[in-house]
Amino acid sequence: MKSEDIFVTKPSLPQLESFLPYLEEIWSSQVLTNAGKFHNLFETALAEYLGVKHVSIFANGTLALLTAIRSLDLKGEVITTPYSFVATAHSLLWNDLTPVFVDVDPFGFNMDASKIEAAITDNTSAILPVHCYGYPCDVEKITKIAKKHDLAVIYDAAHAFDVRDSAGSILKYGDLSILSFHATKVFNTFEGGAVISSTAEQKEKIDRMKNFGITDEVSVVETGINGKMNEFQSALGLLQLKNVGQAIRGRGELSARYDEALASVRGVSIMSHMAAEHHNYAYYPLLIEENYSISRDELYEKLRDERIFTRRYFYPLISSFSMYNHLPSSCAANLPCANAIANQVLCLPLYPDLCFDEQDRVIDRIQKYS
Repeated sequence: MKSEDIFVTKPSLPQLESFLPYLEEIWSSQVLTNAGKFHNLFETALAEYLGVKHVSIFANGTLALLTAIRSLDLKGEVITTPYSFVATAHSLLWNDLTPVFVDVDPFGFNMDASKIEAAITDNTSAILPVHCYGYPCDVEKITKIAKKHDLAVIYDAAHAFDVRDSAGSILKYGDLSILSFHATKVFNTFEGGAVISSTAEQKEKIDRMKNFGITDEVSVVETGINGKMNEFQSALGLLQLKNVGQAIRGRGELSARYDEALASVRGVSIMSHMAAEHHNYAYYPLLIEENYSISRDELYEKLRDERIFTRRYFYPLISSFSMYNHLPSSCAANLPCANAIANQVLCLPLYPDLCFDEQDRVIDRIQKYS
């Protein structure tokens, strides 16, 4: 790693001197995990910050998603998107569920709600949409479809920390929503995640399941897992909450500079028109189209040679991997928009301490090769 390297994402971290008192208190308490003081404080503070009632924090977002899906006792098929990180679909396979992929819309890159009903069969038990890049799905239409067909809805909201629409937090939709606090996310605890439950009863079940199904010292009432967040992650989360608003504003300023500089570049399509009521600027995706002078992959390599590390996020599609490509819903003809976007997308460097000079170097190279 060199000082002039520019990465697609880089975590923002609190000052060490702010973290040391927390570490000293954890060490003195001799409570390192199992719902200690900082775990409980973080869970409460997180619920208040996000404007939701029921939060269960986890060691990572994948464990949160695995547990959320299992908690609903789903069977058969779950309708989802191929345009996501592979953990979305893997969490279904790990729960012995069959993913059924539907195409995405060409503008927001989220599951195309108009395609859902055609994919519903007698074996369908749930819908698993993704708020891709933090841009909200068509939650109202998905809610109507789910109620009509009596289906559960779990939102993979890994990118959607503090995203809101006119009704409040986007995390309030569906039966459950899942967050990721991975180091590359807008808000991070190095690793971590959370399940947002719609009821107190559901939170109680999930809290029990993330601790092996234990209810007391001698009772285990269901098959659970070890998904608990430790005290160190929880303390880091409390500190990060103090600065995440400022970090999001910084990401927004950088995104606006990209918008202004790249909107008129031939062969480049940006997503600035997709802003939510309150967006978190989790990523800066753009499409490198056919009339750009070189291909997306050629641009990716040229930027990499100049120590500018972008990401083809999400490429390849989940549906192209060996454990999924045999499914009828994975057929390329069924997913024309998702395939086209996956072959054109490029996420540019975006993080709070990306300085304007570094960003200008990224912009200059994209303009140069156009």
